[in-house]
This record gives sequence, C-alpha cells and structure tokens, in this order.
Amino acid sequence: MRAPERFCSGGILMRKPRLKAPPEQPFGFYHCYSRVVNRAFVLLDPERDKFVELMRRYEAFCGVHIQTYSIMSNHFHILLQVPARPQIPLSDEELLERCALLYGARELKKIRRQLTLRKDRVKDWNQFREKYLCRMWDVSQFMKSLKQTFTQWFNNSRPKGRKGTLWEERYGSVLVEGTAEALATMAAYIDLNPVRAGMVDDPKDYRWCGYGAAAAGDERAKAGLDRLSPPGTNASMNWYRMLLFAEGMQEGLSTPETPIRRGLSPEQARQVWAEGGEIGLFDALRCRVRYFAKGAVLGSREFANHIFAQNRSHFGSRRRDGAMPLEGIDTSDVGGLFSLRKLRSRGLGSGHQDGGRAIGKRDP
Repeated sequence: MRAPERFCSGGILMRKPRLKAPPEQPFGFYHCYSRVVNRAFVLLDPERDKFVELMRRYEAFCGVHIQTYSIMSNHFHILLQVPARPQIPLSDEELLERCALLYGARELKKIRRQLTLRKDRVKDWNQFREKYLCRMWDVSQFMKSLKQTFTQWFNNSRPKGRKGTLWEERYGSVLVEGTAEALATMAAYIDLNPVRAGMVDDPKDYRWCGYGAAAAGDERAKAGLDRLSPPGTNASMNWYRMLLFAEGMQEGLSTPETPIRRGLSPEQARQVWAEGGEIGLFDALRCRVRYFAKGAVLGSREFANHIFAQNRSHFGSRRRDGAMPLEGIDTSDVGGLFSLRKLRSRGLGSGHQDGGRAIGKRDP
C-alpha cells in the first residue's frame, strides 16, 4: 500500500507515515515492492544475482527475516518479517559482526577504534552506536539501504557509467497480518510472479524467487518458506507447492487457447496435488543443475570416493571424505548420488527464458 500524499498549510507536499505494525507486537510483516524508473527491463541475470546478494547482506545487518521474494525484469517483491528492536542492546562485538557485512577491513577498524575511545564516555558511546543501530529492525531503513546500494552498484556497472535514481518512486508496502493464511497467500502471490509473466511454467524453475531458490537447495530461502506453513505441518515445502498450484491457476479464456490471466494449467495443478506436492527426482536434479557443471563428479558414494582417492593431491590435506551428498534432495531411489564438491545449488530459469523471448513481456 502506497502511503497517501497530503499538503500542509503552506502548500508543501507531505507524505503520511507508512502503516507499521503495532508497537506491542513482536513482529511486523510487510510486502514491499518497487519498480525501475520508466519500468525499463534492465534487471537481467547479473543484476538479479547482485540484488539477491545485497538483499541477503542487508537482511543480516538489519536483523530482519525474508520470508520470500521475487526479483523480476523491472521490479521486485519482498515479503519481510521485521522484529521489534530488542530490549537487550547488541554488544560492541555483535555490532561489529554486523558492520563487517557491509564495510571493508579499514572502515571496520575505524569503527572498532571509535567504540574503544568512547567506552568511558557513555553518552558519546551511545550516540556513536546509534548511527548503526538506528538502521536495524526497521522496514524503511532496510528498503532504503538496499535500494540505494543496488543503485550505486548498477550505475557503476554500466559501461559508460550512469547517474541518478534507478527506482521509479518510493517503495510500496502492504502491512500483512501475521497469520499463516495471510502470509502464505501473500507469499504465493509473490512466488507466482514469474509464472504470471510467462517467464517459466513452474515457479521452481525461476531461481530469483524464494520458492525457486528453496527448491534448488538454498537453506535461507527454505527457512523463510518453512515459517509460512500452519503449525504442525509436516513437509512444509510440499504443502507450499500445493498452495502455489491452487493459487496460481490460469483464470478463464478470452479465446479457446488464451487464458484471461496467465498461470498454471488445471492439468499441472491436478498432477501436483496427486503427488502431494512432492518434486520428483528428475525435476529436483534439474533444480540443482550446477552439480552437473561444476560438481567435478556425479555418481555413487563408491565412485566419488574412488575418484577422490585417485586424485588426492587435488584436494586440501585436511579433507578426509571424498563423496559429498547432494544437499536437500533424496536420491535413495537410485542408490544415492554424490559429488566431489559441496556447491551452493541454484535453480534454472536462466537468461534464455528472461533475457530473450520473455524479456519484452510485461511483468505483473
């Protein structure tokens, strides 16, 4: 929800404060979104990769939790959990750990020195710490820092340089009730964006959304989605997949072949529900495509260990085991599959889908 505008008595345009969670609540939940100026399709693979990297860095610095997200070609969505500022303040070491996420060694050394110099002057010490603490546990500060830092990176990354803002206006936000029903419904809307845009046929194949990242083994993305399921839910990823296919079905037909609203076909939804939301082995392996390209080896435990022993000099002296199981995927049906490298897996949905034919399509 965009904050309404108003005029003060002098005729100056003012903005009403954003809707925030009641102060007595331990958490506030926000759907935040923002579009590129002129709605230009400039967020390609490298830009989206960088945006996710910065988003995760500011998530840790600000002490917020990302439930899910979708980074599109010209806009983004984030479902964010923002805790209240803790009663017990961060220690200096905890503050420095967070600052290390954003600052280099030289700046971090300066911060540490200033904290030490002010330790005996409580007022000065508190004022200095507040410069950093005021940016934490706050939805506006998180969004401001993320958008500004990404804009700086984006402008500097252009071949001839670029100046000015990247974003169309202030970010929009919707305050979401912290119930499983409200949060899961909003999350599904966000994760279904690439399907509605015609970029992929299944949200698991789009690596720049929370569900696609979770399906590809990203533990932070999976943890965010796990928190959305109703209490007592087993196999929360399966439950969420069934919800996606219930919420994401195409709606109506304007012609015999064209849906009024693009989405998942009823046939897809029936199959997902029949499978209980389980992703089959073949599809799960596709979501971890990097194992085929950079895992060095893919095969049984015995095969991986045999190759490891034959090429022992290629690996560090402290390493004892060769075979590394594929994380987040059950391959017991085929006797188990292993690699020689423990990789951060990624989803599909790479540039040929978004950077070619689909890039000109208007995102929802």
